[in-house]
Amino acid sequence: MTTTLAIANQKGGVAKTTTVASLGAALAEAGHKVLLVDLDPQACLTFSLGIDPEDLELSVHHVLTKGLDAREVIIQTEEGVDLLPATIELARAEADLLTRTGREQVLKGTLEDLAEAGADYDWVLLDCPPSLGVLTVAALTAARGVLIPLQCETLSHRGVGQLLDTVHDVRRFTNRRLEVWGVLPTLYDGRTNHSRRVLDTISETYELAVFEPPIPKTIKFAEAPASGRSILSTNRTSKGAVAYREVAEKLVARAAQK
Repeated sequence: MTTTLAIANQKGGVAKTTTVASLGAALAEAGHKVLLVDLDPQACLTFSLGIDPEDLELSVHHVLTKGLDAREVIIQTEEGVDLLPATIELARAEADLLTRTGREQVLKGTLEDLAEAGADYDWVLLDCPPSLGVLTVAALTAARGVLIPLQCETLSHRGVGQLLDTVHDVRRFTNRRLEVWGVLPTLYDGRTNHSRRVLDTISETYELAVFEPPIPKTIKFAEAPASGRSILSTNRTSKGAVAYREVAEKLVARAAQK
């Protein structure tokens, strides 16, 4: 059975894309069949997996707005995961979908079509854009759970309430089974008390589970996309790679609960 997980936080710069790429690689490394979906018009996930968006004629935009079969667009990457890539064209999808009936269901329908066509993915990870617009709502509607990467600083903390309000609305109107799996602390500097205080406040305020270990702040993450691979390939034994493997194990355990 496929587990679809949205990685969402409308604040940019919280390592959403790094988290999707790294968790995808960790799950694939553990023997799972994984599909990553790039829903950000900036196409950072696509680029970080070694694919130049400008070289692509077809993308997730054509799947969501033109009804193209996703199998014609999915790319196999060197990371061992499949990718439904994005290009800048995706920026038009918000406007294209805004007046469409059932726009919230468009991604869910795409994933259901893939399953019916025999694509037996164990995991589908959705890289949401840094907004609470149509694409993020479509991702939450298609997902079983949502994981919130959270940079451990006060400004990052403030956006969580807005995201949870959106999750509440999605659960009420388009996806009753959606669950918030928890917060993943990213860009974590264990040398500062501030990081831990922010994390403790989030847990207390919103009563969310916290996935640990925290993902450490390291230059290794910035270096990985330049080679078109995740940190699990470029620096296999680094603290960041080890942390993402541990988090991936905990996600698998969480998925097995129901």
